Amino acid sequence: MAATAKTVPVSYDASNIQVLEGLEAVRRRPGMYIGSTDQRGLHHLVREIVDNSVDEALGGHCSSIVARIGADNVVTVSDDGRGIPVDKHPKMNTSALEVIMTVLHAGGKFGGGGYKVSGGLHGVGASVVNALSEWCRVEVKRAGKLYRQEYRRGKPSGPVKLVGKVEPDDHGTTTSFLADTEIFVGGHDYSYDALVQWFRETAYLTKGLRLTLIDERADKEATFYFEGGIVSFVRHLNRNRTAVHDRPFYVQRETPACMVEVALQYNDSYGESTHTFANNINTIDGGTHLSGFKSALTRTINEYAKRNGFLKGDETLSGEDVREGLTAIVSVKLGEPQFEGQTKGKLGNAEVAGAVQTVVNEGLGAFLEENPQVAKRVIEKCLNAARAREAARKARELVQRKGGLDSFSLPGKLADCSERDPARAELYIVEGDSAGGSAKQGRDRRFQAILPLRGKILNVEKARLDKMLQNNEIRTLITALGTSVGEQFDVSKLRYHRVIIMTDADVDGAHIRTLLLTFFFRHLEPLILDGRVFIAQPPLYRIKAGKEEAWVYNEEQREAAMKRLGEKAEVQRYKGLGEMNPDQLWQTTMDPAQRTLMQVNIDNDVAADETFDMLMGSAVPPRKKFIQTHAREVQNLDV
Repeated sequence: MAATAKTVPVSYDASNIQVLEGLEAVRRRPGMYIGSTDQRGLHHLVREIVDNSVDEALGGHCSSIVARIGADNVVTVSDDGRGIPVDKHPKMNTSALEVIMTVLHAGGKFGGGGYKVSGGLHGVGASVVNALSEWCRVEVKRAGKLYRQEYRRGKPSGPVKLVGKVEPDDHGTTTSFLADTEIFVGGHDYSYDALVQWFRETAYLTKGLRLTLIDERADKEATFYFEGGIVSFVRHLNRNRTAVHDRPFYVQRETPACMVEVALQYNDSYGESTHTFANNINTIDGGTHLSGFKSALTRTINEYAKRNGFLKGDETLSGEDVREGLTAIVSVKLGEPQFEGQTKGKLGNAEVAGAVQTVVNEGLGAFLEENPQVAKRVIEKCLNAARAREAARKARELVQRKGGLDSFSLPGKLADCSERDPARAELYIVEGDSAGGSAKQGRDRRFQAILPLRGKILNVEKARLDKMLQNNEIRTLITALGTSVGEQFDVSKLRYHRVIIMTDADVDGAHIRTLLLTFFFRHLEPLILDGRVFIAQPPLYRIKAGKEEAWVYNEEQREAAMKRLGEKAEVQRYKGLGEMNPDQLWQTTMDPAQRTLMQVNIDNDVAADETFDMLMGSAVPPRKKFIQTHAREVQNLDV
């Protein structure tokens, strides 16, 4: 007789409900508040404190912010704003400073009249930084007096103290903190370059604000101040491109829904660089302000072109036509922003679309009427884009008739998988037929598809869509993915939810990987934003001593393996994937249980745009300067 399992009753009553007091919830689940506890989360702490100071600047109360990373990894942020209030909070019966630093969702951003516009949506910034710091100290200068309060892991060490006097016109807040390595187990790995990029961006968006970053660890310092605001931002983004018109278009206007600020300038490239911001937050996924801008741009340029004889009859320019070679910044500031998603990547306020549309329609229409020569050059560029689009359409139709872009006629070189659920399927894009052969033999045919590419694909940074569609390798790749490109792009038709780039560990492999990433960023960016694109990490070395072997992925691991296996161990360097047997390629690079994949993501779309333009664009001097600057950082260079 089979034994029957007995269920042991478990009590579930009020005593089982756990209440986390104060900031304990933040320390218990930091990822809920700052996204992660890696370098990105560490930078989030800096941004939260700086954002509080920027909010003061947006209100017209602050002109200078200085952030300092000390040699001891203590971060200090000082501003010349009004200073956090220190008087007793009427409801909490303690200093307002202590409330702000120790209570979640406490601040001047929830309708209390403290801020008309603010980037900090959730009001958790300062208190979360305090909770995740080993110690924190805030000094406030207000009304000729200096106040101070210190905290350890979010808890006050004592009350707010009056510690001295300052000049009557001296005011502001200084916050110092040491991030807690109990939370950030990777240590204090602040990236000066990443923070500098964000400081520059913030200074462009906050006209007249001086922002300084000092890194005492590396003796580096940068100060940003832009009287021109987003006009300077557009000029900066176009600095390596040839502008179609010298003076960027700029409009700023207050509407009942929000304050709208837009700057744009056309250049001779074939891509589009439109970046949107809401209350200085980079809305990488766009939103209502972007849709309003796109509608206004297309409508205004078409109306001017028809009115002035550039378009005949039913001719019309598409949205793609009017955005080719466009660099634009769209910045809105509003009292109650509604962001979609935890990362604030998309603005959802419906009323903003109409506000932006109205402001751009009127402003750009007037600009074109007042600058007919500029208007002519812009519309001629748009017309050239329209002709290229028509050529691309005919090329696409020709290819489709031949079965080249039809999902029902997949390319012959594609070794497809048997799995038909895209969520469970993955595509390896592999360099060369040799590696492709090893990958086809080593893969799991149930869910892994292999697409070998012959040679280097076209550099799409320098090519229009029509020329791009004439490239066999790109056409094959688009067909295999199933999404199409341009106006026909449809992410729902993606045939594989993991797209993995697998190239050789040499210079040519790195170049092919960069060309592919340029293609994905410029034409299939939603796949990156959705977390669908990965880079395989094949081993660099196989180290063997007797029956024991180790697969090594970097020089640090190689040194450790040599110490463990002995200096007489046999070392084999793998420059090409084809040098590995199929079973070795599976074991090291393709087996989901053992492989390492690097996910491609976009932390900052402005920085990514600049990098691709610099590395893959037409201008040589910036690329030469970059190579000279970073030459010593190169690893695994083949000679």
